[in-house]
Amino acid sequence: MSTNMSNNDSVACQKAVDSHSNGVGETYKIGRLGKPHGVRGEIQMQFSDDIFDRTDADYVFLKIDGLLVPFFIEEYRFRSDDVVLMKFCDVDDADRARELTGCDVYFPRNNADDDEENITWAEIIGYTVVDSANEKAVGTIRSVDDSTINILLSVVDNDGNEHLVPISEDLVKALNKKEKTITIDIPEGLLDL
Repeated sequence: MSTNMSNNDSVACQKAVDSHSNGVGETYKIGRLGKPHGVRGEIQMQFSDDIFDRTDADYVFLKIDGLLVPFFIEEYRFRSDDVVLMKFCDVDDADRARELTGCDVYFPRNNADDDEENITWAEIIGYTVVDSANEKAVGTIRSVDDSTINILLSVVDNDGNEHLVPISEDLVKALNKKEKTITIDIPEGLLDL
């Protein structure tokens, strides 16, 4: 895929930079940059979100020295099911690409599709978990462990306590992308552990 930067894209990116400059809020982590590939500035990116299958992406943010910095995508191509070879605008050699190795890659939530049926685990990080039994907020999703068949949310409450909450399609009762909440049928007594 190749993208050409229009004036509208530039304005949209500047608005996104303005709203995401502190690194919090309207972005979510989609991957991490690996080593350079070749000599013309391509770099491997291992991704944990299938955003490239669901929407066209003109830019992403790289976390550099604690700040989210926008990088426009010149082109990308899939190398495997979880690795893409990324070519950023103005990154034209392996040395410049090597400087980006290890950077986390973030995607603006407002550029993700609005399909609440096909939300990814990476996208719900930062959402508030609501217990369906009492409609009270439990805490904020810090991470998702999907390395086993039993997926767990790491939810941190207002007191800083971590709760591991199981999640499956059957347990999710509601999801609101606009308010960034996910209502879950949490097993009784789990939060008391």
